[in-house]
Amino acid sequence: MERLQYKSTPDWKRYHAQWGDAIEKVQRVLNELPLDREFKWGSDVYTFGGRNVASYGGFKNHFAIWFYNGVFLKDKDNVLIAASEGKTKALRQWRFQSAEEIDPIKIKTYLQEAIQTVIDKKEIKPEKSIPRQPSGLLKETLAKDTYLQRAFDKLSPGKQKEYIEYIDTAKLEQTKTARIEKIMPLIKEGKGLHDKYKR
Repeated sequence: MERLQYKSTPDWKRYHAQWGDAIEKVQRVLNELPLDREFKWGSDVYTFGGRNVASYGGFKNHFAIWFYNGVFLKDKDNVLIAASEGKTKALRQWRFQSAEEIDPIKIKTYLQEAIQTVIDKKEIKPEKSIPRQPSGLLKETLAKDTYLQRAFDKLSPGKQKEYIEYIDTAKLEQTKTARIEKIMPLIKEGKGLHDKYKR
């Protein structure tokens, strides 16, 4: 909780006034469909059977509707894009430069297809990642101290990953050394790097 108090959610309402007509058009279509409106991540998210289907938002230079399972849509009009290439697996966006570009009939067709992907239980399974192994100075430190190595091996893969990333992100050797000295007692106690913030 302590760590979360400083985190802010994206300000989706910032350009709300600029995109009032677009929001009204899209909401009208969404309200015609068997979707539930929920508030998540600071925005309205439309769900079907408890699964995210679509959401929308206005930005400085465009208005977008995003489809959480968009990767499975046929996209016959070739309008969907992956917002973060390489990172976005299933989510796809449809961007508009003005409210006039929004065609309610086409949007409804895409939304109906998005609902069908939920009914058909289509989803991308999370990839099993190969656990990272300690390297460099951390690997050397663990090799020199068998008690520390055993304690590290007993940690969950998630806790091990936290420590590995914490050391690997340090650019200077002296920073890596200082960080290793800091984490050694935590590892020996079987604690994770961020345990004190978790309840």
